[in-house]
Amino acid sequence: MSHSHPLFRRPSPFAIIGVVTLSSLLGGCAAIDRISKIGEQPALSSIENPTAAPGYKPVQMPMPQPQPASYNPNSLWRNGSRAFFKDQRARQIGDILTVMVNITDRAAIANETQRSRKNTEDSGITDFIGSKTIKNPATAILPGRILTADSTMSNDGKGSVNRQEALQTNVAAVVTQVLPNGNLVVEGKQEIRVNYEMRELVVAGIVRPEDIQSDNTIDSSKIAEARIAYGGRGQITDVQQPRYGQQLFDVVLPF
Repeated sequence: MSHSHPLFRRPSPFAIIGVVTLSSLLGGCAAIDRISKIGEQPALSSIENPTAAPGYKPVQMPMPQPQPASYNPNSLWRNGSRAFFKDQRARQIGDILTVMVNITDRAAIANETQRSRKNTEDSGITDFIGSKTIKNPATAILPGRILTADSTMSNDGKGSVNRQEALQTNVAAVVTQVLPNGNLVVEGKQEIRVNYEMRELVVAGIVRPEDIQSDNTIDSSKIAEARIAYGGRGQITDVQQPRYGQQLFDVVLPF
């Protein structure tokens, strides 16, 4: 394959210089912003409408055909109603429910593959008709073994995975959308500031009203399309991150 293809072209020095210059300017702005906040605690985010955030998109899922409500003659009950009295569980936009995040995942995998093979090829003619009557040095030019080949192959591959994750906490989420089939789209965010470190927990997904417990809680394992993020920002997280210059060279340098 020719290296003249655009995918294989090396970046020009001017492009690299431009990227470095732009990164330096952005890094300088970030440094000025950090300098202005020396000695101050990370600011808490303001409470905002999640649906008004940039990039928010309503969830669209395959829905069954809607069924109109029907009433039996001389009856107060409606088909499909869950209870005669008002249900205190979340069921409409703006309602709040508690998500119990309980993640205890563990995976242990070990594989080993061994292969070996040994081949020997020996083919030749040991005696020609009349070779006994031919005197030296003529017998020296007669072929002995035409082909002799030996091959040995051995392969030993091992691999293992040992992963364990645990996260247990609770977070309140808000119903942001009610799908046509009655399922609820929920989203919750929690911020905790300890000294100069901010811890963030974000939970989002789709839940069935039937899975919400009577105390208005739901386990995270019953959330479809679950998006759970737990991280932080602040002085400790900043020290653990490589400098922006190092991150730039990790992307630009080919070695």
